[in-house]
Amino acid sequence: MPMPAQPSFSMTPRLEGDSLPVTDLPLCAVRLMKDANYPWLMLIPRRNDMIEIIDLEPEDRLQLMREIAAVSEALKSVSGCDKINVGALGNVVSQLHVHVVGRFQGDAAWPGPIWGAVPAVAYEDNADTRLIERLRDAIAL
Repeated sequence: MPMPAQPSFSMTPRLEGDSLPVTDLPLCAVRLMKDANYPWLMLIPRRNDMIEIIDLEPEDRLQLMREIAAVSEALKSVSGCDKINVGALGNVVSQLHVHVVGRFQGDAAWPGPIWGAVPAVAYEDNADTRLIERLRDAIAL
């Protein structure tokens, strides 16, 4: 069982500013990226001073994988995407975070990587709020 979130946990301003809260899982804060080009979630382990997955305790690494799987299943179910991309890059923001991105054949960056392919597009008409509600209902752990 993973340890509870650190009471003093803080998220970097960049991660917080680029995304919207979806839900909190036992280990991770789940957030929706503010980019309507793709259904794109981030999982941010609520542990301070983590940069790499290997920095997590072994139990937390296993929990992270469970949470990635649960979020991936929910994203695929809700969005109907063709492919799920999962990545922990951290080249721009070093705080440990994992991207879970739904991809569609023919999306703005298909079949290449999403980073830098096209400018971010804002969600319109509360589409982000509706997506967040659907994701909250679909994420099961």
